[in-house]
Amino acid sequence: MARVLVSDKLSTTAVQIFKDRGVEVDYLPDLGKDKDKLLEVIGQYDGLAIRSATKVTEKVIEAAPKLKVVGRAGIGVDNVDIPAASRKGIIVMNTPFGNSITTAEHAIALMFAVARQIPAADASTQAGKWEKNRFMGVEITGKTLGIIGCGNIGAIVASRGVGLKMRVVAFDPFLSPERAATLGIEKVELEELFRRADFITLHTPLTDRTRNIIDAAAIAMMKDGVRIINCARGGLVAEKDLADAIRSGKVAGAGVDVFETEPATDSPLFGLDNVVCTPHLGASTSEAQENVALQVAEQMADYLVQGAVSNALNMPSISAEEAPILTPYVKLAEILGSFAGQLTEEPIKEVEILFDGSPAGMNTRALVAAALAGLLKPQMQSVNMVSAPLMAKERGIAVSEVRRDKTGVFDGYVQLTVKTEKQSRSVAGTCFSDGKPRFIQIKGINMEADVGSHMLYTANKDIPGVIGELGMTFGRKGINIANFHLGRDHEGGNAIALLYLDGPLSEEFLDEVRALKAIGQAKLLTFDV
Repeated sequence: MARVLVSDKLSTTAVQIFKDRGVEVDYLPDLGKDKDKLLEVIGQYDGLAIRSATKVTEKVIEAAPKLKVVGRAGIGVDNVDIPAASRKGIIVMNTPFGNSITTAEHAIALMFAVARQIPAADASTQAGKWEKNRFMGVEITGKTLGIIGCGNIGAIVASRGVGLKMRVVAFDPFLSPERAATLGIEKVELEELFRRADFITLHTPLTDRTRNIIDAAAIAMMKDGVRIINCARGGLVAEKDLADAIRSGKVAGAGVDVFETEPATDSPLFGLDNVVCTPHLGASTSEAQENVALQVAEQMADYLVQGAVSNALNMPSISAEEAPILTPYVKLAEILGSFAGQLTEEPIKEVEILFDGSPAGMNTRALVAAALAGLLKPQMQSVNMVSAPLMAKERGIAVSEVRRDKTGVFDGYVQLTVKTEKQSRSVAGTCFSDGKPRFIQIKGINMEADVGSHMLYTANKDIPGVIGELGMTFGRKGINIANFHLGRDHEGGNAIALLYLDGPLSEEFLDEVRALKAIGQAKLLTFDV
């Protein structure tokens, strides 16, 4: 019998689900806060069900030889070392949609609280004061609400804003004009949002691109008297810069539910007038707590008892019967999507996936989901095979698939084509008998290339000396090239190269490569292989 530890506060109904499914469960809701005790007992368990208090570090994972699955009741997995779990073959699951409405409602609640200074007015009144003139608020109606990130939660906030008779503008690289029109909002660039918005609310993941997306430079572009709400992730807003802007009067107020360091016992924002702070309550309603707890218990039990995988962040959702044949092509589809996603910076309008030969007879739904997960992951790190199709649909990305009988020299291959307003980009690959994915065509140019963790993609004109110039540049820096793959459309035409590297390159060195006269484009790519 599989055994699960629940180390954070989850609904007791979830505990009963484990028992009903034949899983032994120990409900110790305070154990997650005790790192030493967790390390002492984790080796006894096949599954670990958590919320945010338990930190599943590499040290915890090393101490858990039996552990097969970690289930996070909620969407954020910042407290789980996913790479370490993957290396140990531990599946990490989350519940991506269980608390969307709750988080959106909390953002709206903070917006009202900041607009009318409700917490400070309450404290003043309960202290026996009657300071009507001190608490002069602003109306919500007719104001412009700027939403940064218009995915599942952002779209809910947008609909509430429209219902409040606000003018809603949104910045999201994946939001199509058609989807924006359906929501009744306007898609804008980030700088325009900063200039126009009276209220700004964030609903985007924390990535390298979004970290400190609101800092002193961004605030300088905003209206005087803007109000800022963050119920998404700490680190999206530079807290010191926001505090300085509030003191100067540039920013009239802020509602903050998430912090750079949590638990937040100290912050530059604490003690400032008209800053409303809450302790990461975005998902803290009885309905949301119940939803995510039940969902994570069902997912974990299904995996431990039946081997079914759903909402996994580090493993495709594939049945046990399909796995031996499908898994290599799932990885291939994800890599093709990742290739296109890392090279595409404009909003994506269409995705077409062609299955030629043997893959056409497989579970192409899983392959499409894997390709979309790879495509969207550079922008949304928490996306997985389950959530990717819905996220693509929410962003107005048209997804189509084509199946056909074998047409070429390969037993089968997959081709991914991504279309934006300005261009169409395609990449194709196959799996050989060893199960490893290979690139076989990029931008219509045939080539055969292994897939590595770190690769450099370059595009140039087919002229003499390009290979030598690249090789000399790498040689001068003492950087080894493991493999060098080349292709061109015709003599003297367009040429591409894929360099398989031993490790990542610095931005400074990439700039040197891009500065070479022969190189038209250079992009460092990373793949989970």
